[in-house]
Amino acid sequence: MAKVKNSYICSSCGYETSKWNGKCPSCGEWNTLEEVEIAVKSSSRSRAGSIKDISDSIINVEDVDASYDEVRYSTGLTELDRVLGGGLVKGSLVLLGGEPGIGKSTMLLQICETMGNEHTILYVSGEESIRQIKLRANRLGVNSENLYLLAENDCERICAAIVKEKPEIVIIDSIQTMSISELSSAQGSITQVRECTNLFMRTAKSEEIPMFIVGHVNKDGAIAGPKVMEHIVDCVLYFEGQRNLTYRILRAVKNRFGSTNEIGVFEMADSGLIEVDNPSMLMLEGRPTDVSGSCVACIMEGTRPIMAEVQALVSKSSFSAPRRTATGLDYYRMAIIIAVLEKRLGYFFGGLDVYINIVGGLKLDDTAADLSVALALYSSLTDKVVSDKTIAFGEIGLGGELRTVSHAEQRIAEAQRMGFDKCIMPAHALKTIDTGKYSINIVGVRSIKEAFKEI
Repeated sequence: MAKVKNSYICSSCGYETSKWNGKCPSCGEWNTLEEVEIAVKSSSRSRAGSIKDISDSIINVEDVDASYDEVRYSTGLTELDRVLGGGLVKGSLVLLGGEPGIGKSTMLLQICETMGNEHTILYVSGEESIRQIKLRANRLGVNSENLYLLAENDCERICAAIVKEKPEIVIIDSIQTMSISELSSAQGSITQVRECTNLFMRTAKSEEIPMFIVGHVNKDGAIAGPKVMEHIVDCVLYFEGQRNLTYRILRAVKNRFGSTNEIGVFEMADSGLIEVDNPSMLMLEGRPTDVSGSCVACIMEGTRPIMAEVQALVSKSSFSAPRRTATGLDYYRMAIIIAVLEKRLGYFFGGLDVYINIVGGLKLDDTAADLSVALALYSSLTDKVVSDKTIAFGEIGLGGELRTVSHAEQRIAEAQRMGFDKCIMPAHALKTIDTGKYSINIVGVRSIKEAFKEI
């Protein structure tokens, strides 16, 4: 017979301990340890003889049919397919998280219109009634005959219905509203979320039914629940953006069947989410001309080059300690670039406020944007305008030198397609590039000082 023991699990990081503490020893959060009951099965030597032999289930890898057309489903949204790695994999478990109202349920209901033409879809909601889902489907123009709705919170009953009806695609909205009746903890607790995710995972794998699971996020922006939930699923997607802005970015932070560097760009409209095929044009829309403190960077998101406008404002500070603010750029990266400009070139920012902004809500993690940030800072400091037809990319070293970056040819091709006539880049990257096939003026520089002379 299974024994029951009490344990305390942190609701923030999932740390487990046998004693209660006011502060979690793992993540340092206060008052996050919750008491749960865990059933422990008693060990027995005789149990080893009763274990079922599963040696017949072992299959040679060459005998497994994994042809691309049979394994992946197209969702109907090209941007979503790109992030998933080419489509929805049969039997996969996809976790979609994001802020409230960002568009998670909207996107999942939208894909039902296209996927419903060839596949049967079961949409399970623990937050809305069937009538409310129908009203939202009418607003989005979703009217598929193969879309079936279920309003239920009991995870075991849902899985039983899935096994019986065998839909080809299942959408669970959301995992925090699901529960297992045998567990005494409340909905949304760590135990309920973990066990419900495990049950959905076993059902998806055994029946080879792909599932989308919507996950709520906490105040820090991470998906609410235990961290083990993200380890269980095959793919973790995050919807980024602000509710007061119309643009949304879909990013994969885990993907067992594709790259985690790809992003999808959407625009929220009255009729739902609209795909943005040309993010570069979107990010540069409304860019001012003949204004100092602005420079265009080209970053790589997976295999896609994207243009981003870097804006810098350097002004006299009215405080004893000048302000440093970076939006969309790592604060410490900005501090390093400022230190290099002061040490290597003699441009001092000690008594000046510095503000960096990446237009469009993008977050620049690519070090190739260093040169654009430095040019924007130099332009704002000296009030010298960088031409709106000039693009720059390159990583800055602590000695003021420019280091080569990857995918230089894709960046140059994107700049030429967007109508730029000058590209400033590291000279070392020119060794492997045939500049004759580009009409854009490509300038190779070895240091920041040389780059400043080119504007």
